[in-house]
Amino acid sequence: MSLKNPTSQPLVSKTISIGSFTCESGEQLEQVELAYERFGPHDAPVILVCHALTGNHLAIGSREEPGWWAGLIGEGCPIDTTKYQILTFNVLGGCHGSTGPASVNPKTGKKYRQSFPKVTIRDMVHAQHKALQLLGIRGVKAVAGGSLGGMQTYEWGLLYPDFMEDLFILAATPYLSDYGIAFNHIGARAIKSDPSFKQGNYETNQQLNGFEIARMTGMVTYRSRTLFEKRFDRSNEGTSYDIQSYLDYQGDKIKQRFDANSYLYLLEAMNNHDIGRDRQGWKTAAKMYKATVHTISFEHDLLYPEQLIRKFAEYPPDASHHHIPTDYGHDGFLVEFDRWSSIFSDQL
Repeated sequence: MSLKNPTSQPLVSKTISIGSFTCESGEQLEQVELAYERFGPHDAPVILVCHALTGNHLAIGSREEPGWWAGLIGEGCPIDTTKYQILTFNVLGGCHGSTGPASVNPKTGKKYRQSFPKVTIRDMVHAQHKALQLLGIRGVKAVAGGSLGGMQTYEWGLLYPDFMEDLFILAATPYLSDYGIAFNHIGARAIKSDPSFKQGNYETNQQLNGFEIARMTGMVTYRSRTLFEKRFDRSNEGTSYDIQSYLDYQGDKIKQRFDANSYLYLLEAMNNHDIGRDRQGWKTAAKMYKATVHTISFEHDLLYPEQLIRKFAEYPPDASHHHIPTDYGHDGFLVEFDRWSSIFSDQL
């Protein structure tokens, strides 16, 4: 399916079948598909872009519905699609066209739901690598991503160290901290404790008030206290404060566009993210990178602090770290491109 796009080049969104896939857990999935967006000259070097928790493969999108990195990627943009082709996959375990808990199990004819195998960040990367091979892509110029996408980027550089020249890791640490796991746990408990969840056998997302609470909890961690105070300033319309209305809106919105089971699976994958697992610790693993590593941290990021990202950047043979002043906190990697996009344009 071709999508109308903001430039003259063909933007394609489709799915690719990668056949059977064995997860790290040893469980095997049959007839696995990954949804992807591909844009730019097909003879140009490839930049692989990895999405965050509730993101998808539509990093560029269309005029009517711009993608989550529209403006950073495009003709004449810091990631210039006249010079590079961009590929973004919806992750394994996702819910926007890739095989995940909301998909139908070909063995049973029913949705996987909570019977879906446990998925790791490494599983996501291996599945994407398999898809790239089937697309005839044997190497890329760079891999880039923020948050969950940054976790994938870390693993890309270790699982396939000769596959890329550069890694751009935004708003992500080499492992998820206890603080991050704590907030994920609150969100997961809110979903699972909802009577309408029914152990993952809910009829529709619309029934899940616990999913709303999970999203509200996440939103508080994604942005900073400073930003909330500047934006809302205790404003109210008599019945509720604007910040309360905003969180209610975000909670309802997530139910319109994301599957709760998939959300839980991806939270668990994030919890288990640790580049040092089976590699003698993260510091030893960090020394194994062959690609040039560019790390980017954001002021007020509660979940992925600058100190740890900067510390990681001391270990790869070729690495640089950049810290971005912003009131947006963790969500800084999705906004204010003018503050940090030069890191891409300068390095690329």
